[in-house]
Amino acid sequence: MKHHDLTTREGRKAHRHEMRMIAVRPRRWGLWLLTAGFLLLLTPSALNVHSLFGLWPPMLGAICIILGVPLLAASVVLKRRYVRQRMAGQEMLGRIRG
Repeated sequence: MKHHDLTTREGRKAHRHEMRMIAVRPRRWGLWLLTAGFLLLLTPSALNVHSLFGLWPPMLGAICIILGVPLLAASVVLKRRYVRQRMAGQEMLGRIRG
């Protein structure tokens, strides 16, 4: 893990990019599933659609939400673990150098 120099603009930009790229896939899939689930929950009342591929849209929406929430939780856990390991690595470097 390369530690960026946060005193320069490029270093801060690289640090923000690195933090943004942690756990991208679970976060993206979780948000897509939550959005699809919410839209499927609204479909029967908004568009008067009571069957979608032979299934009940609110049931599909609930399934999407149930699958999306653990993905978002996993992305939070992965990001916290990464940041904690990175901070521990910086402390270790400080002890080695100092």
